[in-house]
Amino acid sequence: MSTENPSIISHLSIGTNDYESARAFYDAVLPSLGIQVIMEHPGAVAYGRLYPEFWVQLPHDGKPATVGNGFHMGFIAQTKQQVHDFYDAAIAAGATCDGPPGPRPLYGEPYYGCFVRDPEGHKIEAAFWGEALAEILAGN
Repeated sequence: MSTENPSIISHLSIGTNDYESARAFYDAVLPSLGIQVIMEHPGAVAYGRLYPEFWVQLPHDGKPATVGNGFHMGFIAQTKQQVHDFYDAAIAAGATCDGPPGPRPLYGEPYYGCFVRDPEGHKIEAAFWGEALAEILAGN
């Protein structure tokens, strides 16, 4: 197994005002994409496949967490079915729909994904790009 991290981002964090509820939500949803808890600290948990790439935490400054307009997180799905599994798990765990699973040619022909709002209003996405993206990147 390679130890080189393929991500271009070290990690990202979202704040929560209800750590236990946020933790329960992401614990229920992220396994649908093969994502697990990698690291924990009091009031903070990191998820990833191999590395701690996504953190849910109480704000360090002690002030209330807020949702950023225009900000969203996209998680990589390995298949279209994982997009559906993510969506179903998120809705069952209390998310609201912000775009059901399906193709979105506006984002490119290989794109297949969904958008939900977590219980605190953060916009999250699961996206599968398919084999067509690999061909595009290879210049074929």
